[in-house]
Amino acid sequence: MTSATSERYVRQQDLVPHNRLAQVQVTIIGVGAIGRQVALQLAALGAGRLKLIDFDIVEPSNLCTQGYWPADLGREKVRATAAAIGLLDPEVAVVQVSDRFRPSQEIGQAVFCCVDSISAREAIWRSVRSRCEFFTDGRMLGEVMRVLAVSDRAGRDYYPTTLFAQSEAEPGRCTARSTIYAATIAAGLMVHQFTRWLRDLPLDRDTTLNLLAGEWSQAA
Repeated sequence: MTSATSERYVRQQDLVPHNRLAQVQVTIIGVGAIGRQVALQLAALGAGRLKLIDFDIVEPSNLCTQGYWPADLGREKVRATAAAIGLLDPEVAVVQVSDRFRPSQEIGQAVFCCVDSISAREAIWRSVRSRCEFFTDGRMLGEVMRVLAVSDRAGRDYYPTTLFAQSEAEPGRCTARSTIYAATIAAGLMVHQFTRWLRDLPLDRDTTLNLLAGEWSQAA
């Protein structure tokens, strides 16, 4: 680690093991409200290799809820997010996949699932569950956030129980009602679980935060 790099990460070095973080390949599936914030937070932390997967383009409604910039309108979200990462740290290696997630795609040791439907989560989980070492799923509806994290057998057994039928979900996409602050908090909770995994600490497998009600809960 160079002196410049050491100085850059000096305030987090006791919380985030930079050498391990720099070596882990991270795949982020979906760079919308939560996923874009995850990508930017990981880049700021010092992640060395990121893979972004999303088929969508930036629309006007994404400016206030997802943190995209006016100049990004009409651009592919993966390209706009990669450009923002480059401004944070040009040394981060970013692979851009402007497409839906497909089982044939390669993934990293760590996977952040930031999609907005239960059926998509289920398909992704079936594909990645035996191929990644760390998995986290961020869900958001209004000011309620739920973050699930998996790194061991117990987590792998528990996570499928949270994949209820799409017909049971509240009508509309989970990000249909969203704010940038809720997305940023949800992303932060996911990244926190990732740093716990990097430090070989036990994960919080199921956390729910309701900002409006002032309630925080964790599954036993």
